[in-house]
Amino acid sequence: MTEKQKVHASVKDERLIQIRRAQMVKGAISLFKEKGFHRTTTREIARQAGFSIGTLYEYIRSKEDILYLVCDQIYDEVQQKIQEVLDLEEVTVETIREGIASYFRIIDEMQDEVLVMYQEAKSLSKESLPYVLKKEFQMVAMFEQLIKLYSDNYKLNLKKSEIALLAHNIFVQGQMWGFRRWALRKLYTLDEYTRMQTDVFIQGVQAFARPNGS
Repeated sequence: MTEKQKVHASVKDERLIQIRRAQMVKGAISLFKEKGFHRTTTREIARQAGFSIGTLYEYIRSKEDILYLVCDQIYDEVQQKIQEVLDLEEVTVETIREGIASYFRIIDEMQDEVLVMYQEAKSLSKESLPYVLKKEFQMVAMFEQLIKLYSDNYKLNLKKSEIALLAHNIFVQGQMWGFRRWALRKLYTLDEYTRMQTDVFIQGVQAFARPNGS
């Protein structure tokens, strides 16, 4: 099992560590988007965060630690927001539509963060990368659960492999809006894009569906 990486801090106050690291992450995201990870210095991150380089090194050991914190926080925030909007009590067609729409809105609202995460994740250490990527699979798993409940509710008898593919498709379509929004917005509003992609998804579910007992 991939464990969460512990980032060393010389400060012992956990509340202060959380506050300072949140300031670091916020400053780093804007700089990484503008300049990229490798061209951004820790001094610039400290300045953007509002404190000295000496203070910064009380909470991390390296710039790679900051990148890890950036990716970790973004994944946590996206996953938490998805969990908050997914209604898994009774999954209907409307539940599916609202779940997809909510996910696409989250990606739209957090476009800068998501772009930074995917552009710079390759620079994570070999110890950090598996943990961060595992969080992506956890998000896909939430959609798998949603689709499984939908399949069970309507007795569609979808195979596990089909559910997995449909879940990955939803996940990637949300990312596509984030990565290609500059082009897609010339053709569609977010609502139009969401409606069309959801229609395609529902058609895909029906294509996989089979009668009971087959």
